[in-house]
Amino acid sequence: MRSEPEPMETTRTQTVKVEIYNQTYNLRADGNAEYIQQLAAYVDRHMREIASKTLTVDSLKVAILAALLIADELHQMKQRYEQLDAQLAQRSAEAGELLDQVLKSYRSGDRRTGEASDAATERQHP
Repeated sequence: MRSEPEPMETTRTQTVKVEIYNQTYNLRADGNAEYIQQLAAYVDRHMREIASKTLTVDSLKVAILAALLIADELHQMKQRYEQLDAQLAQRSAEAGELLDQVLKSYRSGDRRTGEASDAATERQHP
């Protein structure tokens, strides 16, 4: 029978008052109120920037455009993260292969590990 995990620690829910695009919102938050304020300021900044560029007075349209802009930022950051993660995985694999070659060379009695690793490096990066 599967049991539910016990909560690690009880987090106190608090109400955080924020202002976004001249509207006040009371948000329930489990955590850092300052962080919620920073997020609200970020959204507000984007909404004001869009409103000034588009001369739109409809706050719903401004909010949707801001949401699209923030979603685009998130998507681009995710793509960059995935690229960096793939590069890190490739470099880790290359480093592992080089280490295996050096250890194999060392174990076989070839004490010229510096030369072996130099040759392996040249094969990897001509």
